[in-house]
Amino acid sequence: MADKWLETTLGEIVELKRGYDLPKRKRVAGTVPVISSAGESDSHAVAKVTGPGVVTGRYGTIGEVYYCVEDYWPLNTTLYVRDFKGNDTKFVYYFLKTLNYREFSDKAAVPGVNRNHLHLATVRVPNCVETQKSIAHILGSLDDKIELNREMNVTLESMARALFKSWFVDFDPVIDKALAAGNPIPEPLSARAQTRRALAGQTKPLPDHIQKLFPDAFAFTEEAGWIPEGWIVSRLGGHLDFLTGPAFKSKDFTEEGVRLARGDNVKEGAFHWGTKTRYWPEVTNELKRYSLQEGDILIGMDGSKVGKNWVRVGPSDLPCLLVQRVACLRPTGSVGSSYLEVLIGGQTFKQYVNNVKTGTSIPHISGGQIKNMPILVPNDDGAIFKLFEQEILASSNKRDLLKSNSLTLTKLRDTLLPQLLSGSLRVPDAEQLVADSL
Repeated sequence: MADKWLETTLGEIVELKRGYDLPKRKRVAGTVPVISSAGESDSHAVAKVTGPGVVTGRYGTIGEVYYCVEDYWPLNTTLYVRDFKGNDTKFVYYFLKTLNYREFSDKAAVPGVNRNHLHLATVRVPNCVETQKSIAHILGSLDDKIELNREMNVTLESMARALFKSWFVDFDPVIDKALAAGNPIPEPLSARAQTRRALAGQTKPLPDHIQKLFPDAFAFTEEAGWIPEGWIVSRLGGHLDFLTGPAFKSKDFTEEGVRLARGDNVKEGAFHWGTKTRYWPEVTNELKRYSLQEGDILIGMDGSKVGKNWVRVGPSDLPCLLVQRVACLRPTGSVGSSYLEVLIGGQTFKQYVNNVKTGTSIPHISGGQIKNMPILVPNDDGAIFKLFEQEILASSNKRDLLKSNSLTLTKLRDTLLPQLLSGSLRVPDAEQLVADSL
């Protein structure tokens, strides 16, 4: 491959251009992605650039690179590739990921990438487009499998949420039993009862050993309205251990070691490690109490997405240390990890957080507020909670396996990326490594 590689400047490979202003007040509802330095952040009715395209951050988030399949609008906080100069677009996407953008940023209070300096960067690339396509295909096949794993996890999570909603929000088993017994249905639940009546005979009934655990009538409570008879309104904090971590000084971060579960890593149901991963040298005796366990539920306590940023800790996430401003919910008793995961990731928790959060510029939720969240508890010594865990145990295990597989593939991709893009690894050798992993 050596005779097919060219040493030149980045400006000879692609032309980068600053994105375009588009204030929110001028955006029109549409399907065109609006790309900021942090990725797709909104949509608009009009495209500014024809896809496929490649975008990277100019200000704000620096070092991330985004691939846009469709037409898009790059914001003025970004640089986008205006001219690929005959090079493969997907190869350029991966190639730009290997650059150290910090070397080409100015020294202002808010550093930004200087496009002119970036164009002068010395680079080494294959001048054969077919070689570029082969490299992009290898890396793309890994990304495709990672994305497939993510989509499968979304499907599995949706199935778990549907069961949670049926049992603990819509009370379908109770409605079904009340209808069968001829018991009255409270007016707020009448629409759901009509739906259940219409579905009679079209849905598979719950097994007898599960159905018998649910009551066949409702009772009214001042705090929660109509709930299944015999159930009580409890507080989330009574069913878990609540933990927060210490403040780790950034000057003591290391290049490898034990990962820190920081707020930047806890993102809407999944850990985001990647470039935001930070490490601590080791778990000392005084830090053991902050070591995370499989099944812990983490919640980001600050920021614009407070109440939306959460994650369930799986085997592939360990070892890992909890940090300050991230809450850890560790289930105890009959309430299990799967129940907590679906509860915290669902609309009920988001609505609760919206009602109790404090702060304007930086929204915040306290540990006391989290623990004070009301939940409904069946009066059955935890039998329904335990059955819920059993029903989605296979789903939870499958999601953990998919997460672990994605982490392995991500590590392989990140290892192959600089080697392929520098020419130090031959395409056939990389193809074999990928084939053995997929």
